[in-house]
Order: sequence, then C-alpha cells, then structure tokens
Amino acid sequence: MAGKNSTVERVYEIVEPYAKELGLELWDVRFAKEGSDWYLRIFIDREGGVSIDDCVDLTHAITKPLDDADPIKQSYTLEVSSPGIERELITDAHFNRYIGARVMLRLIRPIDNVRDFAGTLEGYDNGLISFRTKDDRLLEINRKDTSYVKLDDFNFEDFNAELD
Repeated sequence: MAGKNSTVERVYEIVEPYAKELGLELWDVRFAKEGSDWYLRIFIDREGGVSIDDCVDLTHAITKPLDDADPIKQSYTLEVSSPGIERELITDAHFNRYIGARVMLRLIRPIDNVRDFAGTLEGYDNGLISFRTKDDRLLEINRKDTSYVKLDDFNFEDFNAELD
C-alpha cells in the first residue's frame, strides 16, 4: 500500500502503544486534506467516554514520537478527539462489538431508491452486515457497498425530555 494509507498505518503503529499506556483505545486515524491544509485526526475511546484531559494527554505523549519518526512530510494540524456518540464503525472489531446496537447506514447505491437506513445491527460476518430496518426488514449488505455505518444514539424522547 502506498500514499495516504501507508501514512495512516504508520501513524497508527506509532500512536497505538501510547494510547494503550494511557488506557485508551485507538479508534481511528485519518489523514485528510481540506482546502490547502492537511489534518491528522486521531480518534480515541475508553470505557465510560473520553475527556478533554485524555485528548491533551495523548497529544502530549505522541507529539515528539511523531516528530521523530516523521511519517508525514508536509505540515499538518494534529487533532485528537473522541469518535463521538454517532461514531462510525470501521473495523471488524467495531462491528462485532456493536451487534444489537441501533445504527444508521448509508449505501453507495440505493436499494429501491433508498440510500439511508436506520435500524439494528443484527450481525456481522466477514464483511457481510445483517441489518434490521425500523420497518422490520432484514437486509444483508456487503460492507464495501456502504458509504458509512454509524451508531445511532440520538433518541428523540431524550431530547424532548430536556425541553420540558
């Protein structure tokens, strides 16, 4: 693998031991150009959630090792954050961990003119996603046919209760 993927893989190798040492899970690493600027985004997680202090601690721990290894030749902005409550499921381990969870799924090509679905992740096996829609249809979709699969933790009842 060359280019951006090897950069992400190298950064992952450098950062993961520091994340583990701090009791953090390295959720994802992304290296992206936005306009004329490059961003190295590192997403971390931990049981009970990530604090700002966790992000700061990891940033301090990895800045020198990243500078020393120099896996990225151009200048970039480093961002360390939580993947958020509507986190994207990326790895096989993510999918397996969240079987039974509510998810949002976007397809690359629509099924019956529909690209966006919400429902429950029923299973995951070798890239095949079993997904039950809110109207109780069971779909089996190859992961490579999705734009994304994200947790769907937004609950309108919770939102309405806060307004009362």
